[in-house]
Parts: sequence; structure tokens; C-alpha cells
Amino acid sequence: MGGAVAGRETSAAAEMTAPLPPFAAEAPLTNRAMRSVLLVDLDGTLTDPAEGIVGCFRLALEALGRPAPPAADLTWIIGPPLRRSFAGFLDGADPDEALAIYRSRYATEGLFEATVYDGVREALAALTGAGARLILCTAKPQVYAIAILRRFDLDRFFEAAYGAELDGRLEDKGDLIAHILGERGLDAGDCVMWGDRKHDVVAARRHAIPTIGAVWGYGGEQELREAEAAALCAHPSEVPDVFERFPRTKARGRTPHDR
Repeated sequence: MGGAVAGRETSAAAEMTAPLPPFAAEAPLTNRAMRSVLLVDLDGTLTDPAEGIVGCFRLALEALGRPAPPAADLTWIIGPPLRRSFAGFLDGADPDEALAIYRSRYATEGLFEATVYDGVREALAALTGAGARLILCTAKPQVYAIAILRRFDLDRFFEAAYGAELDGRLEDKGDLIAHILGERGLDAGDCVMWGDRKHDVVAARRHAIPTIGAVWGYGGEQELREAEAAALCAHPSEVPDVFERFPRTKARGRTPHDR
């Protein structure tokens, strides 16, 4: 058994450290009046990660002697930074200990306890086939996000993958978007966000970027409507057509210093 565990750890580590493959859109976008860059959330948008995230979250609470709610009552933790979610259960105690316990299992097994939503691969293929530039934008640590893309053969669709640092930097998705815009030299007026939670909508709005809401994820239609997502899609197959309806604007992204 020890050899099997070591093998899984080695495999997971390799997937985390290997770079994404070279990316090239299959065809340039023909209508330059429309936006060409899609910032894509991961959890609840491309994959259903509940088994791994919720299971490891409950494990960490139990290890610290805290009562762990039933898994069905914890799906709200999918999306927001986990440090904040743990803090609500720890009565002022440092959430980093809980996060370390969580990661002790999530980093080798839990991150792959997920499924890709039906229609996601086809939607990504349609988007890149039309020349869209896809950039992963997740509050999950980048090292985990890249490993997940590679494990589920989604990395081939993405120009780049961005996420938080393990120490908590860039957990705020608004700051992460500012980082992406600055590092890649993108105009916010050429970008659209695709995500399933209000946090995606609010973060993108800081940069005047509209959001396509993924109703199949963990926010749901009401949360996304209340957050004022620019469009809602009930299935991934709807996203390519909806994305093509967003015109470019003169808006530009703001850095955290502009707030």
C-alpha cells in the first residue's frame, strides 16, 4: 500500500509541475468588433469537485475535533477561498492549521475526485475552434488547477492557467483578474468572465468585465441573477454562442492600486 500511495503522490506532483502545452487558437476570430478573451472559472464551471473538496474539508474539521456538517450542507464552500470558509467553523482559531490538514489529502487524491460536466469539452473545443483565447481564472491554488486541467485533458484548450498562490496571495479573484490583465497585456474591454458564483461576477465587474453565469454550478440561477451576471447559460453547449454576442469596449482593467 505504501508503494501505491507513493506512486500517486509522484504522479500528482508531476502533473502539478509540468507546464501547459503550447497553445494556438485553431482559427482567428473573424469579427474583431466582438470580445476574444474568455476568463474561465474551474470549480463548478468546468468540473464538479464536490467529492474531493467537501470530503477533505470535513476531514480537516474532524481532525481538529470540530463537528463536520453533512456533505450535502457544505457545497457552498465550493468557489470562495477555503481560508475564509474554515474560519467560520473555528471560533477565531487560525484557519491555516485546518487548511494544512485539508491539503495533506487534497494535494495527492482529493483534487482528482471530480468530474467534468457534460458538454464542457465540446464547448471548449467550439470556443477555441472559433479563435477564442481561453485563460483559466480560479481562486484555487494555481498548482492544483494546472494538475486538474492536465488530468482531465482540458489543458489543451487553454492559453494559460492562473490561480491563487499557496500562501493566499491572489485568492481575491478581483486581484487575480488584475494580475492576469497586467501580466498578459490584455484590455478588459476584450474580455468576458465565465463562472458559477457571485464571486466571479463581482470580481469581473471591478474591471468592467461582463460575466456568463454557469447555472449548472454551485451558485445557481438566483445567486447569479442577484449578482447581475450579464448572461446565464443552463448548459455548457450554450456558452460559445453567448460569448460571441459581447462587443468589445474601450474599458480597461484596473490594478489593485486603482481601487
